[in-house]
Amino acid sequence: MRLGLVIYGRLETMTGGYLYDRKLVEHLRRNGDTVQVFSLPWRGYARDLTDQLFLGRIDELTAARLDLLLQDELAHPSLVRLNRRLRQRAGVPVVSIVHHLRSSEPWPRLLRIVYRRVERQYLCGVDGWICNSRATLAAIRELAGVDRPFAVAPPAGDRLGPGLTPEAIAARAGRAGPLRIVFVGSLTSRKGLHTLLAALAKVPSESWTLTVVGGDRWDPAYARRIRRRIAGASWRERVQLLGDIGDSDLAAHLEASDLLAVPSAYEGFGIAYLEGMAFGLPALASSAGGAGDLVRDGETGFLVDPGDVAGLARVISAMATDREALVRMSLAARRRYETQPRWVATANQIRSFLNSPAFRAHEAPRLYSVRNPGGVP
Repeated sequence: MRLGLVIYGRLETMTGGYLYDRKLVEHLRRNGDTVQVFSLPWRGYARDLTDQLFLGRIDELTAARLDLLLQDELAHPSLVRLNRRLRQRAGVPVVSIVHHLRSSEPWPRLLRIVYRRVERQYLCGVDGWICNSRATLAAIRELAGVDRPFAVAPPAGDRLGPGLTPEAIAARAGRAGPLRIVFVGSLTSRKGLHTLLAALAKVPSESWTLTVVGGDRWDPAYARRIRRRIAGASWRERVQLLGDIGDSDLAAHLEASDLLAVPSAYEGFGIAYLEGMAFGLPALASSAGGAGDLVRDGETGFLVDPGDVAGLARVISAMATDREALVRMSLAARRRYETQPRWVATANQIRSFLNSPAFRAHEAPRLYSVRNPGGVP
């Protein structure tokens, strides 16, 4: 098949969503498909929604003579009108890869209304959906009010290698010393680092350390607030900010840690939770979104409501003082990881979906109307 993929920015970007896209592209190419990546500039939601610069890419997309066009749903503000024009010109089926909906995040009421309307229009104007979790599919269906061919293809956690053996996990979790916590995620408000820091301030500082892995390019103002918060704290020496790091360094930090804490406001799935479980790290995760598909509260980690500082502090205090419970949960986390399909299985599932009758190149795509989301084919 000749496929295209539309994204914002670079495919090598260090986030879970881009990792998912990257693994899929690698697999498709290994299996003989041609995949051309079309990059759009990311200039802010309002500008992306109203600027017509991206419409100039229609000629390029048409000339590529694609059998099917994949789109990362993150780029939906730039794609609502493009898809309408592209369908008129090329008639190529469009399938959206949805990691999580922007409108699922906790926004002020008026912003959320705008985001819901735009995302609904986009989701109703494509021919199929690839979702990373059942929670993401449910959110799409609730918002769109229609159905489309779909695949639920959960991410995998084997990017960083085999992880740790149960014996090594038990030895690490049972060691003396402070609870070694690792946060893996971009420095954005949604990932909840500010909530984690507020919780740690309520726990005796000698009982924990925190390593923060993640870039600050997505929200520089938020990252500056985080740095000021740490610099002004009495426990600042307990926190290490690493920025983006390579896979081998990330694996080393996961191997050395006891608990992975990313108390997001919302997660469509949470690849970092799963990658931590490969190393026997219980996940301190968000109860909002799809993390519940992966994290069993009190068994393989903890599901904490967004913004629940007191709840986070209780969990951290318990893990810091009860090493038997930490060993038990660390081994359970590793067992949960072992049940998850690997990236090759996830990508195979998606490839089979894209090769299904609904999207075969010789069949005409359904002409859904973005003005009539019910869409009569």
